[in-house]
Amino acid sequence: MRREITGDEESPISIKILLVGNSSVGKSSLLLRFTEDDFLADEDTIATIGVDFKVTRLEVDEKKYKLAIWDTAGQERFRTLTASYYRGAQGVVLVYDMTSRKTFDELLRWDRELDTYCGDSVVKLILGNKADKSLARQVTTEEGKAFAESLGALFMECSAKTNEGIEEAFRELVRKIASIQPLILIPTKPTTISRTVNLLEDDEADKPAAVGGCGC
Repeated sequence: MRREITGDEESPISIKILLVGNSSVGKSSLLLRFTEDDFLADEDTIATIGVDFKVTRLEVDEKKYKLAIWDTAGQERFRTLTASYYRGAQGVVLVYDMTSRKTFDELLRWDRELDTYCGDSVVKLILGNKADKSLARQVTTEEGKAFAESLGALFMECSAKTNEGIEEAFRELVRKIASIQPLILIPTKPTTISRTVNLLEDDEADKPAAVGGCGC
């Protein structure tokens, strides 16, 4: 269960998670639903410029975690600008739109990018979004599972619109990260952070510190 953690409680464990995938697969909608339990229809959303991130708390197996979740721009022209944000990631969610075969096929390219910038230490989750549009599905559950298995990744399907499977997906990702990676306890304040980072005016001192993960 997600809930706010007061300053008197045990400090949570910090984890950095990235959302990657093609533009319009619903990464920003997933992030908004998970962190604020809100949803914007397609016509109300705009493409992420650079990187957006939110911080939220999640309790898994009686342990408290602070999740810094980064929503990377899916547009090709911003790909090089977001490369530095792979550094320090402990978990990556590769998102595709189940109603778009192209977004699923291009996960291979995203996975190669992960291998370049993060190596094999990062925990991957293949996440098929838009499960609410079952009649328009172009990628079967079996295909998604088989692809995830080929990468040694977790697999789930979800819907940002209906909130189906989203918290469960992040919970499984955190559980996997905690089982194989050393995590660091850090003191945090009980606030939820939401911010868009303009990479064209990058300020290293203004970025949240990455904890653990790959050292690339």
